[in-house]
Amino acid sequence: MSGSTVAGASPVYNDKVVKQFAIMTVVWGVVGMLVGVIIAAQLAWPELINGIPWLSYGRLRPLHTNAVIFAFGGSGLFATSYYVVQRTCSTGLISDKLAAFTFWGWQLVIVAAAISLPLGYTQSKEYAELEWPIDLLIAVVWVAYAVVFFGTIGIRKVRHIYVGNWFYGAFIIAVALLHIVNSAAIPVGAMKSYSAYAGVQDAMVQWWYGHNAVGFFLTAGFLGMMYYFVPKQAGRPVYSYRLSIVHFWALIFTYMWAGPHHLHYTALPDWTQSVGMVFSLILLQPSYFFLS
Repeated sequence: MSGSTVAGASPVYNDKVVKQFAIMTVVWGVVGMLVGVIIAAQLAWPELINGIPWLSYGRLRPLHTNAVIFAFGGSGLFATSYYVVQRTCSTGLISDKLAAFTFWGWQLVIVAAAISLPLGYTQSKEYAELEWPIDLLIAVVWVAYAVVFFGTIGIRKVRHIYVGNWFYGAFIIAVALLHIVNSAAIPVGAMKSYSAYAGVQDAMVQWWYGHNAVGFFLTAGFLGMMYYFVPKQAGRPVYSYRLSIVHFWALIFTYMWAGPHHLHYTALPDWTQSVGMVFSLILLQPSYFFLS
């Protein structure tokens, strides 16, 4: 039964969805990296795939980045967050059915990306190339993910919230915010849309998203993973729980401001470029906290 425990008995964990995501992490990792090898080969031998548009570098490169970040990395984050949140909260997931929906929904997103990107359906926004119907599906799956994760924390059997869950939670909230704002678009066809923003505003929103997709999807989420599994493998607690909380807030606050460093010497206002540069340097501090 979802999220239930019997008095005096060990909690019942849902490891089925964890195993499903873990298996697909391996599968999509192989696929994504294979596509990476193919496009790398095209750089060395430009005539390797000649006259086949859906296998051209311009179409396979976004497929590679999406597969490695969102299919491989995303499946790994789903798997470990579901595993960690149950064990650190001493309770099963709040809804097994909703967790299963996140698995199948995420796989559908990945398959849709694997079909649409080689066919040339793209918004031409780095790490956010997918067209509006797929973006809507991502938003629905992500909201369901948030409900499962935070709902499970809400029924936890322990008082404190382990720091790894702080990082997972920030990753889930930030990615939802980034995706929904950056993907705002005006549909003009079944697989065609135009950004709701224009000119330099579109560039600013895109790199606020693009930078923080790395910052939260590939940094905060994986830090949550490391804060659980590194001490577990070492057989000893986190060196300093207080320092880990400082690390969390320093990283979360600082990362959000660093996006403009992707737009130096552009039409972006100078003060915005300077803010991005300064906060990028400040990011050295939370990086040091983790290494400590």
